[in-house]
Amino acid sequence: MESASLNQSVNLDEEELEITKSGKETSKKPKEFSDVWNFFIKKGVGQDGIQIAECKGCKGCKKEYKCGGKKYGTSSLRRHKDNCKMIKFNDVGQMFFDHEGKIKSKKVDQKIARDLLAAAVIKHDLPFSFVEYDGIRAWIKYVNPDGVCISRNTLVFYITRIYMREKGKLKHVLGNNPNRICLTSDVWTACTRVELAVKLFEFLKEWGIEKKVFSLTLDNASSNDNMKDILKEQLSLHDSLLCGGEFFHIRCSAHILNLIVQEGLKVAHDTLHKIRESVKYVKVSESRMKKFGECVATVGNIDTSIGLRLNVSTSWNSTYLMLDSVIKYKRAFAYLQLNDRNYKYCPSNEEWKRGEKIYEFLEPFYDTTNLISGSSYPTSNLYFMQVWKIDVLLKENLSSEDVVISDMCRRMKEKFDKYWTQYSMVLAFGAILDPRIKLSMLAYFYGKVESDSTKCQEKVSLHYSNANKSCSSQPQSSSIITPTFTQGGGGMKSKGKRIFYEIKEFESQSITSAGKSQLDLYLEEPKLEFAYYEDLDVLEYWKNHKHRFPILALMAGDVLAIPITTVASESAFSIGACVLNKYRSCTLLEKVQALICTRNWLHGYNIGNLQAINLNCLF
Repeated sequence: MESASLNQSVNLDEEELEITKSGKETSKKPKEFSDVWNFFIKKGVGQDGIQIAECKGCKGCKKEYKCGGKKYGTSSLRRHKDNCKMIKFNDVGQMFFDHEGKIKSKKVDQKIARDLLAAAVIKHDLPFSFVEYDGIRAWIKYVNPDGVCISRNTLVFYITRIYMREKGKLKHVLGNNPNRICLTSDVWTACTRVELAVKLFEFLKEWGIEKKVFSLTLDNASSNDNMKDILKEQLSLHDSLLCGGEFFHIRCSAHILNLIVQEGLKVAHDTLHKIRESVKYVKVSESRMKKFGECVATVGNIDTSIGLRLNVSTSWNSTYLMLDSVIKYKRAFAYLQLNDRNYKYCPSNEEWKRGEKIYEFLEPFYDTTNLISGSSYPTSNLYFMQVWKIDVLLKENLSSEDVVISDMCRRMKEKFDKYWTQYSMVLAFGAILDPRIKLSMLAYFYGKVESDSTKCQEKVSLHYSNANKSCSSQPQSSSIITPTFTQGGGGMKSKGKRIFYEIKEFESQSITSAGKSQLDLYLEEPKLEFAYYEDLDVLEYWKNHKHRFPILALMAGDVLAIPITTVASESAFSIGACVLNKYRSCTLLEKVQALICTRNWLHGYNIGNLQAINLNCLF
């Protein structure tokens, strides 16, 4: 790929054929981009018919160098330039003073300069035509008269080269990582399930990770379910999935949560009608906003740090944000009703109280959505607790005295049971791998939502058996690292390390001889208390304990890293829309991919902007 692009860039730098005065067609010599011609003068053709050149710095010695053609090129000239002292100190135009006050020769490597320019275009989302702006070319010539201005096609070549280089580094990291890889997927345009499955499998083979896939997180589209089955079958033929692919498919929890809340808000739509219309009435014109501001000032003691927010019918979180802002201004709306005869939507006290209850009811759902769809994705052990919290909340409010709240909970619970009755076995295993939860706390969680203690015990036993099954299917060879020691220079320090590893090896043998699995030993240890380990980094915990539970630690790295939403892949499309702006509307797919991926690998994206993009992807 690089060689093809290189040939293309070379052809772009050559001038077209010209017609001589005699009428015969001859090819004009290509432009000389090598920087050696800043230090040499062509002297014509020698007696042997080969082009010769003379150094500008040492003209007195009259030494000539052969150049040109495939046989000689400019290599001999470059070697002389690097060693010639006359060039460094006689050509004042090529000199500068360093930090020590010494005169040095200024050398600009054109390849490095072009790499830096391509990196700047990637980082700052500049258009490809940036390098062809007259002002930019004039500035380059002023800063360095010997600088060579490149075309947009040459720029694309260097951007592609950076992309391929960074892609190779990432493939090397993925190939050497002993853990398996968890993926999310989304599709920009409609396609058949077979085409999508084939495309995904091609990507896995391209990156060399077709035998390292652990899970695939998808949204709830029916086409994804069919595609998942086809891809799972292909991977199973290569014996690439753990436990026969039992934990392969993970549903996007953010989309499920969105469906649940949208179902409940269908009941509350009429209840919030007056509140919604009140906000619309005030924000429809500048004069009404000014009049409402006077009402706020007259009433007093109102927190105005947050202004009124409009509700969007297709976005349930906007309903929550509207209630969050409007409840603070309810006294101002009552005063507005007395001073504005056209305002006829003022809610009654009962309607305000119901709005406050709906706001309090939606708050845990909003917090959970922000947690699972943020730019810093949580580990999967938190997923189980968030889903459990929603389950408990719905069960508690089913018997609410408020008819609207109870009806909302009934409809939301039906949707909840459709998708999350069993939660997810592998993600419940993530909760077991949290040293603050383990099986004892898991039994407590199930006890809060299961009235039948027998069913509760059955679920806990099922999770334990699945956890043992997953650990037994984990390859042991990739998880145990044997330390090596080099002789010489180590002294007492090297001996101390050897003794340290011998002690750990003895502990490992003791565990094996006890006849218990690593999971059993882990569960027998007392769990950590939430009061002292509220902000525990679970991945860091397993990293520090991998010498004691090597197989379990490797499995923890796989399970805890499962993405519980598809927000990552969806936000990639939103970011792609930012890259594919009006200056790049005709950019080819391969170039857009190179820009987005390289920018992400090298610099990431602004967390604040990405947070907004992630939330927009959900609603």
